[in-house]
Amino acid sequence: MAVKKVVKKEIKQVKVAAKKVAPKTGGKFRLTYATMFNPPEKMHTDFDKAVVKVRAEMGQDVPMLINGEDRFIETKFDDRSPINTEWLLGTFQKGGVAEGQEALAAAKAAAPKWAATKWQDRVKILRKSAAQIEKRLYEISAVIAMEIGKNRMEALGDVQETADLIYYYCDQMERNNGYIVPMGKDPLVGWNATNVSVLKPYGVWVVISPFNFPFALAGGPSGAALVAGNTVVFKPATDTPYSGRLLAECFRDGGVPAGVFNYVTGGGATIGQELVSNPLVNGITFTGSFDIGMHIYKTFASGKYPRPCIAEMGGKNPAIITAKADLELAVQGVLRSAFGLQGQKCSACSRVYVEESVKEKFTQKLVDLTNKLAIGDPTRRENWLGPVANKSAYHDYANFAEELSQGGEILTGGKHLVEGELGKGYFCAPTLAYAPGDHRLWQVEMFLPITTIMGYTDINTAMQLANDVDYGLTAGFYGGKQETKWFFDHIEAGTTYANRPQGATTGAWPGFQPFGGWKGSGSTGKAGGSIYYVPQYMHEQSQTIIEKA
Repeated sequence: MAVKKVVKKEIKQVKVAAKKVAPKTGGKFRLTYATMFNPPEKMHTDFDKAVVKVRAEMGQDVPMLINGEDRFIETKFDDRSPINTEWLLGTFQKGGVAEGQEALAAAKAAAPKWAATKWQDRVKILRKSAAQIEKRLYEISAVIAMEIGKNRMEALGDVQETADLIYYYCDQMERNNGYIVPMGKDPLVGWNATNVSVLKPYGVWVVISPFNFPFALAGGPSGAALVAGNTVVFKPATDTPYSGRLLAECFRDGGVPAGVFNYVTGGGATIGQELVSNPLVNGITFTGSFDIGMHIYKTFASGKYPRPCIAEMGGKNPAIITAKADLELAVQGVLRSAFGLQGQKCSACSRVYVEESVKEKFTQKLVDLTNKLAIGDPTRRENWLGPVANKSAYHDYANFAEELSQGGEILTGGKHLVEGELGKGYFCAPTLAYAPGDHRLWQVEMFLPITTIMGYTDINTAMQLANDVDYGLTAGFYGGKQETKWFFDHIEAGTTYANRPQGATTGAWPGFQPFGGWKGSGSTGKAGGSIYYVPQYMHEQSQTIIEKA
């Protein structure tokens, strides 16, 4: 399919997606990961204004928010931009055990009143909080772009997704009548029996978010916990404390009472460990690496009794491409999922299995398109690729590239980008490589702009290889109609896509694609942005009343 036809097809898909959300937006453009490829010019103008504003205000000392009050402490840490490490976005509080305990105590004290608040009133407050997020959409997105290196479209999508997640969870509370369900009547002669199932909040909930989706993977779980009636202590990743503070302000300004939502900052080994191990915690949501997620899961299991642990722990996501695939769509989908946010997504497409008869053609198209990607300051409109998150990732990239060059063949990339202004940040070339089947990097989640490619002759072998990892988060497929059904029947992943140019393995949106993983990618088997998510933040009580007839 010619590139011009692909563009026309995408525009048509954008219009269809826009119609689906029109009831909430009055028919106006609404950003999602599916619609971001054809935005109105005003969106760019508003984003550029927000970048100017954020740059003028950066460098301040930013407090934690505990029990509704700003909290400064003596120890601090710097939040610097990976775009240019000379840019100091702000100084933040390096909280420790004492601050973790203080926040948990505040959440514990606020829990009874918040749980007793009518669910309808909690829904109203959470919708106001989501509206606050939309009101500050461009400012928050500019901060995210500068703080973690997302391009403007990805940053805007992150923030709008957060609002949509909260709206969606509010809708679920209403659709399920607060999860209060009348049950059957006992067949008792001379008596009337009333049986009701009620879902109630657990109490104090901890949310620990990752750097790569610092808003959606903080605000989404927090919104679900809050609307369910729990109080929250939230700790962002140390790479993204600034956006975390803005989320706390949106909840506060939306009317969430003091102590119901608390925001703390600091290291994982100190305040983070306190939030995991403190017995005041009734439940936790963590998004991050498999090793840390399993540590949290095991820590929770060693308590006095079982407590819910919702852990999303990464992915090693494959795309399978057959000879019947539209290669133009496949190339675009793989490129966007492999290198969006520099490959730093748990849903990134890091493995590609392509049928031998089309491997050379597919690979050449993918290499050519990769080499055309504009790389630089992602707050600038022309740049699609920004820097990796931090110095550690920067060094890991060099080590992985060296390993691939020794055991495989690097097709493009494999080097740091240090020319001019790029040398002031953590910029890495998007990398494609052939690697033999026994290379260890087929199994390792690199979380970097590196994707490996392998040819196959038997599609069953490709599926076996796709499933032969400890993860099962997302997966993509490009092929014929009958092949697509076969793919869905056999792939071992929670979020799957077929023939999708917007992203082979990425781009889930609340209410459209529930996002969750199997195997080592998730602990509960339930997905974010789905009809099953909110009930995880509550436990069930059966209520029976017997009266004489």
